Amino acid sequence: MSSSLRLLYLGLLVGLMGCRTTSELTTVPSPPDRPTPPVTTPTEVTLTNPTLYVGSFDSHLYAIDTTGNARWTFRADTAIQSSPVVAYGRVYVGSNRNHIYAVDAQNGTLHWQYQTGGAVVSSPTVASGRLFAGCLDGKIYALDATTGNQLWTYQSTHGIYASPALDANLLYAAGLNGRVDALDPASGTLRWFFTTGSYLLSSPLVENGVVYVGSTDNTFYALDAQTGKSRWTYKATSAFVGSPVVADGIVYIVCSDWLLYAFNALSGQSLWTFPLGDFNPAQQQQTSPVVANGRLYVGSRNRFLYALDARTGAFQWQFATNFDLYATPLVLNGVVYIGSTDRSLYALESRTGQRKWSFKTGDILFSSATSALKSGITGRYPTISGAGK
Repeated sequence: MSSSLRLLYLGLLVGLMGCRTTSELTTVPSPPDRPTPPVTTPTEVTLTNPTLYVGSFDSHLYAIDTTGNARWTFRADTAIQSSPVVAYGRVYVGSNRNHIYAVDAQNGTLHWQYQTGGAVVSSPTVASGRLFAGCLDGKIYALDATTGNQLWTYQSTHGIYASPALDANLLYAAGLNGRVDALDPASGTLRWFFTTGSYLLSSPLVENGVVYVGSTDNTFYALDAQTGKSRWTYKATSAFVGSPVVADGIVYIVCSDWLLYAFNALSGQSLWTFPLGDFNPAQQQQTSPVVANGRLYVGSRNRFLYALDARTGAFQWQFATNFDLYATPLVLNGVVYIGSTDRSLYALESRTGQRKWSFKTGDILFSSATSALKSGITGRYPTISGAGK
């Protein structure tokens, strides 16, 4: 394990002290709205080149074409664990040494950088000219996506590892204090919060009026997006660290019992499970699934990428990398892209798993790949990935 990764995990362990052991909803009684800062109207940019973007622990953000050749690289201040997101002709990504970057998607030129008070491992969320990102300093940052100027910050009691989720009304943040906080995206005003029994590494997903999130209290939660009230829960035997995805009325999430779970998204009824290798209690499963064209793709700590029938969970194919998988797959124009801690980004044929090419970086890949060609991206993605944003 690299030194930067060890330091990041040490910071996580420090930030987890003092978490609760029970779950509860707290509704904030009509707080006064904070000021709403003006936002620069962003310039819409249409990108037609299907370039891939992925960060590496070698401190570089890579732009790679779909034949496996580098188009450009951008050097950050240190390791990139954050998954990039593309908007307004720019690639936005965080770094493990306290920065958020906006880089030109076509040539890798730096537009702006913003210094935070801690590592930014979450994938930014960008919408309506605003960028939102969680940080291990305990803050949610809202920045002007065009200029990089700070719009507002929201201070949590512990660090924020997960990526924030956004719907038309609220921004949802999951923290190492075990809370899901619902904020006004224009001002950062807290509307409600729900406290789980332990710290949250899973990124919340909001879909059809429901917020889904896993907790290290071994529980998967479905909360009403407007009120924070519990819709349903599922209690497992191990922590939920990965992030959920919803497709065709089914919510999928990976658990540290090494099972992929499929639930009815409305009722919470368990539909099926799929084992992601032989259970290893010393290794938390942190991967997150993607559903595209009736197929579910998910990686595992046993180094395999699996393709399943999304409706039934039936096995279709598997592909072996050389080491653990943490990243979320990307499906683009019939090809699945997945980064591995063996330092490589792999391109696989989506129907068969046949390897097309691989691209070697200088260090491990936790970051999930995305693309500038939004029209080519297919499927439903968890919030931790920049591909569905």
